[in-house]
Amino acid sequence: MTTGDVQKHSVHTLVFRSLKRTHDMFVADHAKPVSLDETSHKVKMAAKLRADYSAVLHMPVLKEVKTSKYFSLQLSDLPGDDPEYLITGTHAYPSGPGVALTADTQIHRNPSEAGVHAMALALPPSQARLDASRTAASVGDIHRHAGGAERSHASHSHAMSLLEGGGTKNSSLVARKAPTMPKPQWHAPWKLFRVISGHLGWVRSIAVEPGNQWFVTGAGDRTIKIWDLASGKLKLSLTGHISTVRGVAVSTRSPYLFSCGEDKQVKCWDLEYNKVIRHYHGHLSAVYDLDLHPTIDVLVTCSRDATARVWDIRSKANVHTLSGHTNTVATVRCQAAEPQIITGSHDSTIRLWDLIAGKTRATLTNHKKSVRALALHPRQYTLASGSADNIKQWTFPDGNFIQNLSGHNAIINAMAVNSDGVLVSGADNGTIHLWDWRTGYNFQRIHAAVQPGSLDSESGIFACMFDHSESRLITAEADKTIKVYKEDDTATEESHPINWKPEILKRKRF
Repeated sequence: MTTGDVQKHSVHTLVFRSLKRTHDMFVADHAKPVSLDETSHKVKMAAKLRADYSAVLHMPVLKEVKTSKYFSLQLSDLPGDDPEYLITGTHAYPSGPGVALTADTQIHRNPSEAGVHAMALALPPSQARLDASRTAASVGDIHRHAGGAERSHASHSHAMSLLEGGGTKNSSLVARKAPTMPKPQWHAPWKLFRVISGHLGWVRSIAVEPGNQWFVTGAGDRTIKIWDLASGKLKLSLTGHISTVRGVAVSTRSPYLFSCGEDKQVKCWDLEYNKVIRHYHGHLSAVYDLDLHPTIDVLVTCSRDATARVWDIRSKANVHTLSGHTNTVATVRCQAAEPQIITGSHDSTIRLWDLIAGKTRATLTNHKKSVRALALHPRQYTLASGSADNIKQWTFPDGNFIQNLSGHNAIINAMAVNSDGVLVSGADNGTIHLWDWRTGYNFQRIHAAVQPGSLDSESGIFACMFDHSESRLITAEADKTIKVYKEDDTATEESHPINWKPEILKRKRF
């Protein structure tokens, strides 16, 4: 045969034929497990036992473990078929680690598998799970008021009796009482102390100065008024806005007053000269609220243009434009800890912002209606948000939901909370509800009469704030007045008992 008679094939054909030969050669062994090499497997298991389980090799083992041909390499045989066997050395079975075994503790009876399962079901939840599911009402309080300690002890002893007898009873048959709401802390009722008149329009905003000597209000008459806190007398009126003043704030770091309004303007007033010294331009629509950062010279404003803006107070520079909301941003709050800025919007969401990056850190979507009010607890790392559907409490820094405060069935415009755990919510219909922060118990409801000459429909709460002594509550209302409330000093828990019923504890996620 000459070279010319050899048929030439393409590379593709040669490769395909090579693959086919290889396939035909090994097709009989396809999908068969590789045979186990006994010696190498024993060496592997022995090394694994030493590396991973050396700390517990001295402990007793169950009978079925002993029957394994590989585990028997390392674990000593258990004597006979008797389920009782001797434990040598000291470990966790005596009263404590390092305590010598006694005649009573030398013999250890292995529980049956069913007994172990029953104990796992019957024992109370671990502390880690309790902390994870902890709500504003402490678990200790729930146990104390519901007899939980006795139930826990009873269920524990029941589980131990199951184990000792190797029983197979189902622990779900054990009767358990539902947890009940802990009794709220008693708070003195609040009563109307003073009504201050002077504005010619709806009073929309309040701020108390750091020295607690005077406070500021902004109103629909386009003026800002400064009032003496002790006497309620007018000290000064500032004009400059050309529309409703929606927000005021007094700096704790400088003698400045900040205001914003529906005229899109944000102003900085020098209170030594009572003049505007800075304007902050940038918002495209009405500015609804503002707040000052407690530790750095930064001002945050929020607007109907669906943004919040961060301003450098001195240079007037727009440091960040916080965009992400899809509707009016109605309220903003600042704090020193992360997240440093919190906004509530008419798009029914709350956003927690990273001040350094100028981006959203978390978005809370539990509310179904517009969020118009936020309140930061002065001592706890928690937040309350007010909406027409519910008041909700959250924990920082991630905005984990705590509980709902239900019952204030109105559009909530304002909220405030003091160090004693009194949360105040003010609504569009003129009602004020006072709540115990920890348990969410509504201990008082106020519907103050409107100013003489005003319509009954003009009873709305637009802002509320505690003074720095937390002994006075100031509200800004639709009847053009400012009302001051004080705690009733004569009230006692006997004269005003808590009308509290230990209802079953209900925690809604949304």
